[in-house]
Amino acid sequence: MSYIIAGLGNPGKEYEETRHNTGRIVLEYFRKKNDFPDWRADKKTRALISEGKVDKEKVLLLMPETFMNNSGKSLAPLITSKKKAEQLVVIYDDLDLPVGTLKVSFDRGSGGHKGVESIVRNIKTKGFVRIRVGISPKTVSGKTQKPKGEQKVVEFILKNFKESELAVFKKLSKKINEAISTIITEGHLVAMNRFNE
Repeated sequence: MSYIIAGLGNPGKEYEETRHNTGRIVLEYFRKKNDFPDWRADKKTRALISEGKVDKEKVLLLMPETFMNNSGKSLAPLITSKKKAEQLVVIYDDLDLPVGTLKVSFDRGSGGHKGVESIVRNIKTKGFVRIRVGISPKTVSGKTQKPKGEQKVVEFILKNFKESELAVFKKLSKKINEAISTIITEGHLVAMNRFNE
């Protein structure tokens, strides 16, 4: 497998459209847009997977079924070296970014995101590509208005997107789709230059 694209979130119907499931929502959009086969359950990784190609590159799409805080357990059987980690792209929700924005980064800290912390712990390296997708509301002046305090944060990320946010999100999914394809075909540095505002 050349690239592994992982979309983070929680399994189960009740979490499907929550903000914390942003990674899974985006990955599902990518799967459909690129005509990858339907998801199938994979025992080894405890995840849903779908395999296909982007350009001529082999790509494995993966949605952990372990719940967010244990996301790394799904990736550990596949990412067994630093070299393989460099071919990993993780998509997840980011409270520090407003809805409608994305950031491509590489070899960064977790920013307190439990799913990313779990991946770093399990694959023993930070050297992988991330696509951080904004989920925080914006103030009138365009600043991020994120909830304060752990309880409020948990409540916020486990709530469903508002209709207006989903519309913005659908538009952004197209851009994320292009960013993923760029990472696969031209590398993460090109994607960072092209898609980070």
